[in-house]
Amino acid sequence: MSLDQFDKAQGVEGYIYELHQGVIEVTDVPRPEHFEQVQELRDQLTSHRLKNAGKIHAIAGSNECKLLIGTTGSERHPDLSIYLTARPRTPDVWSLWVPEIVIEVVSRSSAKRDYEEKPQEYLNLGITEYWIVDSFKNQMTANVRNRGLWKPQIVKTAQKYKTLRLPGFSLDLKKVFAAAK
Repeated sequence: MSLDQFDKAQGVEGYIYELHQGVIEVTDVPRPEHFEQVQELRDQLTSHRLKNAGKIHAIAGSNECKLLIGTTGSERHPDLSIYLTARPRTPDVWSLWVPEIVIEVVSRSSAKRDYEEKPQEYLNLGITEYWIVDSFKNQMTANVRNRGLWKPQIVKTAQKYKTLRLPGFSLDLKKVFAAAK
């Protein structure tokens, strides 16, 4: 299926749809523990955004934006997308507006996609950082773009993560994983 066909397709309520290399992937709506982790991540990022006016333009959830990866014929909806720039004023905004950071919270059904399929797609799209938050492993993998490749950094629960993309921000993973319990 093409990106244009997928854009016009109708799904069944109660499922999430993404396109991977022209093939529709259907998943269940995540469990509440997944939502609570995403909410804690959003809360920490929003707090930083409010304290540092102009540094983060927008924090979008999975149903608030879409990433169109034309090179692979894929459409993705990350759990969170962090945009540092304003959206382009064009009707085809999702073809042009690329977040600097995307975050996926791993669920049992998403692990393969999050670790194996999405990294290359996000790299191809021009994402600067891709965070994989995994409460099953009690760690986050922060993939940081370096010379056209991902340079992964493993962050354990007790550590805090800092990124050059968000000066002054410190992600508290302990709070994120506690939200899932």
